[in-house]
Amino acid sequence: MVDTLTTEERSKMMSKIKSKNTAPEMIVRRYLHSKGFRYRLHDKKLPGKPDLILPKYNTVVFIHGCFWHGHEGCKYYRIPKSNTDYWIRKIERNSIRDRENQQLLWDMDWKVITVWDCELKKIQNIGVVN
Repeated sequence: MVDTLTTEERSKMMSKIKSKNTAPEMIVRRYLHSKGFRYRLHDKKLPGKPDLILPKYNTVVFIHGCFWHGHEGCKYYRIPKSNTDYWIRKIERNSIRDRENQQLLWDMDWKVITVWDCELKKIQNIGVVN
């Protein structure tokens, strides 16, 4: 299958995808804050720059998009039909990097929590989180 967008159109579309302050991240941040948890954001000193750092609990939280991080078995994780080899390699590299960063954090005695975007969609659908 061939991409229906031009290279410029695809590039413009992809450039709008955020890596920080995403909607799923904001949901988790609002929820934790409402429960009294205080956190830091995107600490560059820690492996993988976790989305949230809860220093008091020596815990980090990663909020992963199912597509970008290769959430196996998830309906939101589908390899695109165009440029398939590129996407398979890219998502596999992301998954490997995620595992390496998680191991480094464990070695530093951090607890690691991964929240998947699809888990937040389920919560949103039943009206638990606004």
